[in-house]
Amino acid sequence: MDQLAKGKYYVTVAGEKKLDQELQELEGKRAQIAQNIRIAKGYGDLKENFEYHEAKREQGFLEGRIAQLRIIVPSLQVIAPADVLKDRVGFGSVVTVKEDGGDEWDFLIVGALEADPMEDRISYESPLGSALLGRKVGDVVDAEVPAGKVRYTITGLRPYEE
Repeated sequence: MDQLAKGKYYVTVAGEKKLDQELQELEGKRAQIAQNIRIAKGYGDLKENFEYHEAKREQGFLEGRIAQLRIIVPSLQVIAPADVLKDRVGFGSVVTVKEDGGDEWDFLIVGALEADPMEDRISYESPLGSALLGRKVGDVVDAEVPAGKVRYTITGLRPYEE
């Protein structure tokens, strides 16, 4: 994988499983929400029926997310650990960086669907992720992050583990 193509949804193996599971769980909730709507209708006047409106809102959210996942899941590009670049930073790389000043972190480079900065999973499209892409161990990287400009030295690189 030399370059990430635009318009594709890149995910790790775990990311694919999580999205598949979410779709199955949401589709499984349809019957319960339909039942909630039937029960709420029995409470009378629909104009001022909070339970009915809440159930319909929940149904709308659920159906919207299901529609979204039905587009995303079939077009996932799953990157297994064996497919991850080993000599430079790419999708699926676990990058060990040392900040000027001494703190060291491991970041997993993932796509937007899996990104979670609180868990040190950063998108390859984020400012830091894009600054790291293509770099090698020993390279110095400057990136703009919400806290300001940071400088990291890449001290380690390995593929993610399943």
